[in-house]
Amino acid sequence: MSEAEAEIPKGSYAAGRRVKLPTGAEAPYTVFINGVEQRQGADYNLHAGEIVFTRQIVKERVGAGRWLAMYLGLFGTYRKDETVDLQFRRAGKVELLSDLRVEPDARRDVGR
Repeated sequence: MSEAEAEIPKGSYAAGRRVKLPTGAEAPYTVFINGVEQRQGADYNLHAGEIVFTRQIVKERVGAGRWLAMYLGLFGTYRKDETVDLQFRRAGKVELLSDLRVEPDARRDVGR
């Protein structure tokens, strides 16, 4: 296990490294994690219609009790929850999609 993977805080989990490119998406791609632009080659690579990150994307684990408390406004949440956003071209127009679904790893050696 790498050092970055060992730093997953309590209440969060490693969601995976892969995000599928939207249908019809064309380069250039600009990839963000929590609003911070990522660099191709250093932070992610493109493989067969997917963005494959070099590290796990961390999402918050929200159980029923925590969700209910947030819904009732008893407290918020401050756990680590990373979002992946993508800017791309489709049919000649620039589009931005936010909080793309992170796919679990099919293999353990992805991105290495």
